[in-house]
Amino acid sequence: MSFSSRITRLPHVFDPVQGEDALAATPWATEDVARLIEGAAGCSPYLKSLIEKESAWLEAALADCDVALPEIFSKLRQTAPDTLPAALRQAKRRIALLTGLADLAGVWPLETVTQALTDFADLAVHLALRATIGAEIKRGKLPGQTEDDAEQAGGMVALAMGKMGAGELNYSSDVDLICLFDETRFDPDDYYEARSSFVRATRKMCAMLSDLTGDGYVFRTDLRLRPDPSVTPVCIAMETAERYYESLGRTWERAAYIKARACAGDIPAGDRFLKTLTPFVWRKHLDFAAIQDAHDMVQRIRDHKGLGGAITLPGHNMKLGRGGIREIEFFTQTRQIIAGGRDPDLRVRGTVPGLAVLSDKGWVPRDVTQTLTDHYRAHREVEHRVQMIRDAQTHDLPQSETEFDRLAAFMATDRASLQRTLKDRLEEVQSLTEGFFGSDTPSARSTAVPDDLANSEIVSRWRTYPALRSARGSGIFERLQPEILGRLAKTSNPLDALGAFDGFLSGLPAGVQVFSLFEANPQLIDLLIDIVGVSPDLARYLSRNASVFDAVIGGDFFAEWPGQVALRDALSDLLEREGDYENKLNTARRWGKEWHFRIGVHLLRGLIGAEEAGAHYADLADATLGALAPEVQAEFARKHGPCPGRGAVVVGMGSLGSRRLQSRSDLDLIVIYDPGESEMSEGRRPLATRPYYARLTQALITAVTAPMAEGRIYEIDMRLRPSGNQGPVATSLTSFQTYQKNDAWVWEHLALTRARCVAGPDALAQDVTRIQTEVLAAPHDRDVVLREVAIMRNRIAAAKGGGGPWDAKMGQGRLQDIELVAQAAAVISGHPLGTVPDALAHGASCGWLSPEDAEALSDSYRLCWSLQIGSRLISENTLTPERDTSAASDFLCRITDTPDIDTLSETLDTKTERAADIINAVLPNVTEED
Repeated sequence: MSFSSRITRLPHVFDPVQGEDALAATPWATEDVARLIEGAAGCSPYLKSLIEKESAWLEAALADCDVALPEIFSKLRQTAPDTLPAALRQAKRRIALLTGLADLAGVWPLETVTQALTDFADLAVHLALRATIGAEIKRGKLPGQTEDDAEQAGGMVALAMGKMGAGELNYSSDVDLICLFDETRFDPDDYYEARSSFVRATRKMCAMLSDLTGDGYVFRTDLRLRPDPSVTPVCIAMETAERYYESLGRTWERAAYIKARACAGDIPAGDRFLKTLTPFVWRKHLDFAAIQDAHDMVQRIRDHKGLGGAITLPGHNMKLGRGGIREIEFFTQTRQIIAGGRDPDLRVRGTVPGLAVLSDKGWVPRDVTQTLTDHYRAHREVEHRVQMIRDAQTHDLPQSETEFDRLAAFMATDRASLQRTLKDRLEEVQSLTEGFFGSDTPSARSTAVPDDLANSEIVSRWRTYPALRSARGSGIFERLQPEILGRLAKTSNPLDALGAFDGFLSGLPAGVQVFSLFEANPQLIDLLIDIVGVSPDLARYLSRNASVFDAVIGGDFFAEWPGQVALRDALSDLLEREGDYENKLNTARRWGKEWHFRIGVHLLRGLIGAEEAGAHYADLADATLGALAPEVQAEFARKHGPCPGRGAVVVGMGSLGSRRLQSRSDLDLIVIYDPGESEMSEGRRPLATRPYYARLTQALITAVTAPMAEGRIYEIDMRLRPSGNQGPVATSLTSFQTYQKNDAWVWEHLALTRARCVAGPDALAQDVTRIQTEVLAAPHDRDVVLREVAIMRNRIAAAKGGGGPWDAKMGQGRLQDIELVAQAAAVISGHPLGTVPDALAHGASCGWLSPEDAEALSDSYRLCWSLQIGSRLISENTLTPERDTSAASDFLCRITDTPDIDTLSETLDTKTERAADIINAVLPNVTEED
């Protein structure tokens, strides 16, 4: 399509003489193109010179501007190395002319203009690097490399940084590069010779691009973003750079690598290097400390450049000044750094795409994103016009009214309108970004704090705690302390709440990240105080696992429960992104802790009840095992081959099987496999099927229970497998069926009522469920079952006692007692247990229990379960609510739907005594000797 048919705007003419001179050189121009050339040349001496030099080429280029750039690139790729410097400079003139006119006329949007400039920079760097490396290879200076290796620069790569990396080069931009070489391509003895060759080639490449000749220059090239540029050569080994970033890398370098991109040379090697830096750039936890780092960087730039103070337009720096381009970029990059470690979708290079995805993910309001995007594009257009005037690498607005008139004409407006628009845009950007980074001098919070808290002995010792020993951590906490004490003062028992918060603070090993998180998200202070006020145990847990607060900021922490399938899929996606098995296991631990924390907070805040919480904890366990089991199998298969036969299923027993877990539950599991006709696995180290599945089961247990950097996921109990501890850890399907139908004890059939497949192949899970159904549906002698249940009940009482008055689990008429009766009802009625109330109802339907007794047992069970799940959230020990904090007692009353702790105690005694009487009546009075 012709250029003239796409013109949507035209600049005004500032200098008619310049415009007429340019028109004289372009007699072929159509009316609209002539007006464009007249306006462009009349405003920009630089564009006037390009029009005059490239008039003949411009005529052909404007006839079909869509093919002009590809033709330039194609011609450059065929250029011989000795003529490359002049050819690059000619190409630069033509691309500068075409993009300038396309930008001025609105033929290309901003993103097309900046991408075209970036594409040319990529190609120019690559061709210059290929030429200089090729020369080194021809001279025999690059050990082991041939002329064929020149295309990939012999293992060297140029990383495009900043605007070039993001595809956002401005009109007169320099290019920021980091040059690295892959040291693994060379023998250790050749390392220094290779490095010297790469250093020479890098210097020559920069000269080819930067030197000003009679044909001009290509790009000013800046290599100072490399590690420690004052002491390192211009090209360094990737391994050296990696060590630097791991040990000494700073926040500004992390931000710089958001936009980093391998642009020339050995691109695959560059991509591999960038992947190794992922943990450096993208931290696994939310990184709100980056906000202060970004604020400090902005302030240092202002101080160094003298850009502080109020916004005044003459000489204002559109890039670094207040309300300028850099503030929008820092605003975007800092939020990406904060959350990009947890959400890979945020890892985009461009500023406008970065704002868009931050908005999509809930980190930036949509109206803010739209406003900043609009201002960013407008700022970049002003920047381009300023640079187009004389091809100067400047970002400063004009100082004089005459030059402001020139800029206004270039932007097809008048000086007053331009200045008014600029001032409004700069001030709005400043107002939107300044609050995020904080003011230049942070003000102290003015929160009223009662004297008994402020002067407490507890508060006086805080400065000795590990989290407050660093100057930075102490400084952030000093700003937070009045707010924290003020919120503690509003609790029902401030001194108790202070003591609980002290337990959290004293156990915190470091403070900068956590305090930065609280400073940026003050609502977390309320949540923390809620938690520590109810549970000192949970406060201590949080001090060791403060990263779980990240989940609260993620946007969907208080959303509806997603369900087991969505949880499993989410964890599977996370694990798939991790290449290393150990990283997968740590990722599963981090993920599990965050969801575990979410369930507890929802229960604590009254967003869910005891029944829902029990099911949510079970969903979480199901999802964890469902996502982790395939990863364990894949890792095991690397050595011993895929699962022989039909594979294995993980069967949840006990509380997991009945989908009723609490915050401190372990998992009762058995593993059942079907080898089919297979006798051995097929792998590097094949195993017979029985040891294969036994060792695979041990690998799964280790994956879940091993204490790692992120702790363990669950404790696992395998004692409910056939033959208990004497049996193999994994049981074949045939053995399971034979054992359950012919050899199992009554107590094992009782346990079978709560079995449920939670991971593994669906077909095999269906077979296990079929066997369970057949076993339970078979006739059972009621008298034998009840006698065995009575004996088991006596054994439990003898071994564990009757429990205390607040023990919801142990004791007659309490959880374990009623669960035993429910399992007996399931066996007698021939149904899997399902829920305890359902099983008790089956016991009534078969005539063993009366409907009234079944309901009374269910009522007691629900109360005991509510007390159990609530008390275990508070503490691992049996509670004594009359001596616990009022917050803990209030929580237990709310979760059990009782008005006060005395009523709860009375209700618990009444209902459990009634349940005990019912159970004593329906079970025979026997001893093991009977």
